[in-house]
Amino acid sequence: MSSWHTLPRAAFDVETTGRDPREARLVTASIVVVDGGGTVTAEHEWLADPGIEIPAEVTAIHGVTTERARTHGIPAARAATEVAQVLTGLFAAGIPVIAFNACYDFTVLARESVRHNVLPIGALPVIDPYICNKQVHKYRKGSRTLGALCAEYGVRLKDAHTSAADALATIRLADALALRFPELRLEAAALHASQVGWAAAQAADFQSYLRRKNPAAVIEGHWPLLP
Repeated sequence: MSSWHTLPRAAFDVETTGRDPREARLVTASIVVVDGGGTVTAEHEWLADPGIEIPAEVTAIHGVTTERARTHGIPAARAATEVAQVLTGLFAAGIPVIAFNACYDFTVLARESVRHNVLPIGALPVIDPYICNKQVHKYRKGSRTLGALCAEYGVRLKDAHTSAADALATIRLADALALRFPELRLEAAALHASQVGWAAAQAADFQSYLRRKNPAAVIEGHWPLLP
């Protein structure tokens, strides 16, 4: 059996108009593909016109203004279609797609696909360093952002919050986790299945914690796509 981190793999990242993945519109997307040794073999990037104003506080994070998106971006429908086509091709070839906090990225794409009548993708296998880190390092203190985990595991993250930089760093972080934690060295499909259970358990634990003060608190445990 060969672990996913020794085989071709890809990463997917998006930047959007907001925090809620069901409502956020696509602004940028990147897909990076590497070979078994980690050498980049393909890069795909998109700048989309989301069709709505990009809030200033969001522009401050990823750097894309409404004016730039409208002037230089392609229609959101075209961007969603092309992103979905590339991901579908990767999954069909058995190449796992790594996404940090995958529920956000794949839910954004799924909702954009509904808005623009794009055929949905079957997201499998997906590898999520955020879910994996919470499983293998349960009692870690502090933030689990991509930047914080990259710093902890010695992964270079240049131009954070650009989708291209975040995608490549996500691959490097996933590789670093696999090297550190043997329990992550599985076939990609097996790791995907494990993460479904891990994500549900993690959400349930966090919900129980929050309900000590707020009995109505709800944390969704679906992964890698919110319904």
